[in-house]
Amino acid sequence: MSSPYTVRWGILATGMIADLFVKDLILDPSTREVSDVKHEVKAVASSTSADRAKKFIQDCKVPEDAAAYGSYEELVKDTNVDIIYVATPHSHHYQNTMLCLEAGKHVLCEKAFTTNAAQAKRLIEVAQAKNLFLMEAVWTRFFPLSIQIRKFIEDGNLGAVHRVIADNSFGDPVEETYGTSHRMVNPDLAGGCLLDLGIYSLTWVFQTLYHTLPHQSRKPPTVVSAVTPYHLTGADEMTSMILTFPTAPGPAPAGTPDGSQIHPAHGIALTNLRVATDPDGHNSARPSIRIQGTKGEIQIDGPAFRPRAWRFIQAKAGDEKGKGEPKVEVHECPIPGHGMFWEADECARCLRDGRVESEGMGWEESVVIMEVMDEVRRQGGIKYPEGIESLEYPLAL
Repeated sequence: MSSPYTVRWGILATGMIADLFVKDLILDPSTREVSDVKHEVKAVASSTSADRAKKFIQDCKVPEDAAAYGSYEELVKDTNVDIIYVATPHSHHYQNTMLCLEAGKHVLCEKAFTTNAAQAKRLIEVAQAKNLFLMEAVWTRFFPLSIQIRKFIEDGNLGAVHRVIADNSFGDPVEETYGTSHRMVNPDLAGGCLLDLGIYSLTWVFQTLYHTLPHQSRKPPTVVSAVTPYHLTGADEMTSMILTFPTAPGPAPAGTPDGSQIHPAHGIALTNLRVATDPDGHNSARPSIRIQGTKGEIQIDGPAFRPRAWRFIQAKAGDEKGKGEPKVEVHECPIPGHGMFWEADECARCLRDGRVESEGMGWEESVVIMEVMDEVRRQGGIKYPEGIESLEYPLAL
């Protein structure tokens, strides 16, 4: 057996999400039955001090030979780093990712990719021009559970898919929990539930209604939305979206005009800071996602960002409804860690194979999702400061 392909990571930022990612990176890949790739953390950078980066390395139990930097500019110059994980707030993704790309580094950038679609397009242009790998870090996409569900739909087991309902809401006393400066509600950091939580609701809508189609059949949706701003900062605290996809998986209904095999579908994506998808923390309100087709329904348990089980409820026709025993298939999908290592494995395989773009989370789809969020913000009157929406680089924020 050949030795696994090793990827050398640099970590840009030292917050909570970086902590979770790095702790997953250093786990033994065999615990998730992976043997073809492995990961090494070679450097960590804090924007405030090298001491903070050193403490992060110690706390995460990263090997002591990893470099600790007090600036991002130092990190991108490190020749021992192949790819950089950008773990800053949404507001800074464009500037930080551009810094990495301009230095010739491959990048995995946290979601939401950028603050707007124009920034996402510009990053992709630079990555293409420099032949560098770039991916939005939508970790849920790479869960075995997500892959199983997409294949289930692609194989026709759900029939024609007509509706997806996805909710990712937290339910906190917003004023007490977040105040006015926390990143969740701070417009200066592109705060609000849309980019932070709603991206997961949109992830399920897109990966089931859009990604399951052949590339040539994928068409962007139209969107109608309702947005409620947080009274203290103006960031969105409640956002509801109805997306209409002109084409969706599965055959069109019989008798469709002109014999068309195309049918539309609705994706309903919900997010909220004041009420929760899982109000008691015990999954009593299940499910967080419902994927509805002519042959039945898929229901997904657990939070939209880290689900661990799904079930298929087979539809019964006509007079058979309500009779006999229900036909329900249950699929448990344990996670041997937090679950962020699967997206890292995807990055490693892309680098090994010389690919600059992931099939699982491609550039075009990231842009279309950003365009949807741009339109939702336009309809809801949600605006961020000019600097964090700018295409200018470099720009101090």
